Amino acid sequence: MGRAIDSPMVRTLTVPGRYSSLEPTCKFVAEAAAAAGLGERESAHCQLAVDEACTNIIEHGYGGEGRGDIRVRCDIAPNELTITIRDSAKHFDPDAVPQPNLKASLEEMAIGGLGLYFMRNVMDAVEFSYEAGGNKLVLVKKNPEAGKP
Repeated sequence: MGRAIDSPMVRTLTVPGRYSSLEPTCKFVAEAAAAAGLGERESAHCQLAVDEACTNIIEHGYGGEGRGDIRVRCDIAPNELTITIRDSAKHFDPDAVPQPNLKASLEEMAIGGLGLYFMRNVMDAVEFSYEAGGNKLVLVKKNPEAGKP
């Protein structure tokens, strides 16, 4: 007798690199999070990470709006969502981003610089790579309640 292999459901979305694309992209991710069985908190974490990533792509990668597309793929499995974001912007090196000074006062803190910190703190995995002339970001969020009695 053969063994069934679970295959995650895949959803994809391509949007122009514009700030007006952030809301529909976050809605797309929220729907995928719900389909994966993630709770509201986990869904909000996914949306925050995707919003930060896409904003950085537009602002820093493309150097402004309308200079390239952003491709989002959601791999939906029971109690887990894997989000892959691709762009054709200049190479992004996460190691070149300085660690934020979280002890600084609000007046002393630089504007920006917290996006990567937030992504790493709200997601279960954050992996960057550069391949085929573009950046690839993989974000993973798991349901912390899965498997608990």
